[in-house]
Amino acid sequence: MIEHLDGAVIPTGFDVPVEPLRRAAHYTGEPGCIAEAREFAAHFVDQLRTEWCAAVDERVNGELMLVVSELVTNAERHSNGPYILELEGTDSVVSVAVYDSSDALPLRFPKDPTRIGRHGLEIVHAVAAEVTAERVPVGKRVRARLKLGG
Repeated sequence: MIEHLDGAVIPTGFDVPVEPLRRAAHYTGEPGCIAEAREFAAHFVDQLRTEWCAAVDERVNGELMLVVSELVTNAERHSNGPYILELEGTDSVVSVAVYDSSDALPLRFPKDPTRIGRHGLEIVHAVAAEVTAERVPVGKRVRARLKLGG
C-alpha cells in the first residue's frame, strides 16, 4: 500500500495484489502434455505462495494436481484438437479451467465401485468446492474451484 501525505508518496511495505494471479498454457495433446500441465500447475502454486502468501498445504496441492490431471486427461481424450489450461488464484481459492474443441459436455456417472474407468469427473467433484461445465465459442470449458486453507 502507498500512502500520500501532502504530495509525498510513502511506501508502507504492505503491497497486496488486487487482481488474482492468472496463468494459461496451450497444449497440443501430444505425449507428455499431462506431465507438462502438472509442472505448469506446480509452478503456478509456487507463484501463488510467493505473490499472494497463499497457504497451500500438501493435501490441497495434491488435490489441485489431481484436478489438473483429470481435466487435462479428459480434454485430451474427448476433444479433437488442442486444449488450454487456465489457472487463477488468490490466497483463498484456486480455479482450474480447461478449454477444448469439443462442445459435448462431460457426463458425471453415478458412483459405481465395480465400473472400470470413467471416475475422473466423480473425483473432481469430490475434491472441488464447485465444478461447472459450459459450452463456449471454441467448444467447452470445464472449471473446478478449490478452496485453500481451512
